[in-house]
Amino acid sequence: MLIGYARVSTYEQNLDMQLDALQKEGCEKIFTDKASGTKDDRRGLAEAIEFLREGDTLVVWKLDRLGRSLRHLIEVVNDLHKRGRLFKSLQENIDTASSGGKLIFHVFGALAEFERDVIRERTLAGLQAARDRGRVGGRPRSLDEKQVAIARSLLEQNGHSIGEVCRALGVSRSTLYRYLEKGT
Repeated sequence: MLIGYARVSTYEQNLDMQLDALQKEGCEKIFTDKASGTKDDRRGLAEAIEFLREGDTLVVWKLDRLGRSLRHLIEVVNDLHKRGRLFKSLQENIDTASSGGKLIFHVFGALAEFERDVIRERTLAGLQAARDRGRVGGRPRSLDEKQVAIARSLLEQNGHSIGEVCRALGVSRSTLYRYLEKGT
């Protein structure tokens, strides 16, 4: 059975062209969403995937209607494949029921994995270059060693309360306690 899925990003856009193409292809049931592709919660897609039975094919008008990114698209199609479901994209002429369609999809998967690896390598190299220049990432420290020493002194010698010290340093109680426990 062919099950269609159509999506537009905004309520102003129209599903008619996609619906016509899916009906022409022979989809017996069509699920729709009017939501951005970046949203995780797309009820129509979830319902379409749930509706599919083993041997059924999920049909979309174009690849970008299904996945938020190439990685997400590959995850969805691989999940379908593991559950014995097929996938077909009309505009790109990809059909995982055919060996050629499977090959194209595996090439897409390999390219996506390569892209992730390249991005990871660049990120790590950039972080290392920054560290080599003495730059450290992350959130700035709330208190330096001198401020922690002052806090200890105020608490131990002058008998100030935790609240008074926190107000003087401009930090919360949990932050002050964390620094005092660390010993820095």
